[in-house]
Amino acid sequence: MTALNRSALRASVVIVTILAAALPVSAQEFPNRSIRMVLPFPAGGGSDVVARIIAQRYAQQLGQQVVVDNRAGASGNIAAEIVARAPADGYTVFFANSSISISPAIFKKINFDPVRDFAAISMASSYPFALVSHPALPVKAVKDLVVLAKGKPNALDYSSAGTGTMSHMAMELLRVTTGTRINHLPYKGAAPASVALLTGESQVAFVVMPVAAPQVSAGRLRGLGVADRVRSNVMPNVPTIEEQGFKGIIALQWNGLFVPVKTPAPIQERLYRDWVATLKSPEVIQRIRSEGAEPSGNTPAEFAAFVRSEAAKWSEVAKKSGTTVD
Repeated sequence: MTALNRSALRASVVIVTILAAALPVSAQEFPNRSIRMVLPFPAGGGSDVVARIIAQRYAQQLGQQVVVDNRAGASGNIAAEIVARAPADGYTVFFANSSISISPAIFKKINFDPVRDFAAISMASSYPFALVSHPALPVKAVKDLVVLAKGKPNALDYSSAGTGTMSHMAMELLRVTTGTRINHLPYKGAAPASVALLTGESQVAFVVMPVAAPQVSAGRLRGLGVADRVRSNVMPNVPTIEEQGFKGIIALQWNGLFVPVKTPAPIQERLYRDWVATLKSPEVIQRIRSEGAEPSGNTPAEFAAFVRSEAAKWSEVAKKSGTTVD
């Protein structure tokens, strides 16, 4: 080999080395350290339980620890902003719930957009809300409630987990659809909102199925309708609200995985692949269903389309109902 050829070879090696060092993280081994999963709700609730069930198995699939980081507050906005500002390297992920599709429609000051700032990886699980009433209220179906509310505007109170939560917006959806006026009593969380209903402080509410089903079964609440397209297997005798003639009253508490939008495609693909494998685990399926939820694992495209449709839907409800938060 001539001196010129050896010089050219050394130069080529240097160039290759420099290019390899400059390769984006997506082209390197991922993951090679722990992943932070940010949750927009406090520890101990239903969504937190589902997140931790998934995180444990997800860590095994990824081969790295998944650290759950609860950042509750401001209807999930605090957690969303943390992830939106995080490095787009796959090491900070967002286990969001349905509030991410509601907040932009009702908060006047918000520093993220669910469609613009996040890449949807896949839905984790979902379960419907049920419209329930206190047994003392003389109604047995959704039509009865609508008739009563129209006959006595603002005479009834409904409780919710707080302004902008799905339990709030579900009732606003029913109100604008039926033209009824029912007073809103916002509480700081689902637990006190349910207590208010059980004690008669409020007369009606949308309550998540895992909470509603045992109370209806015990006779402490009356099931009026399920806010889904199909009946729930844990409350099969309660018809859907759509069955009762009120189309479009669908309200699901859903959660799923997001990453900052600029996260490289190969990393998103790896996160998605192991996510689906996690959700297909028989143990995970059984444990999620035991919480009253249904596992998903849809594709990124399907999940992104769903989030867009949810954002548009709740934006319209907020506009028609005049719901805003300063």
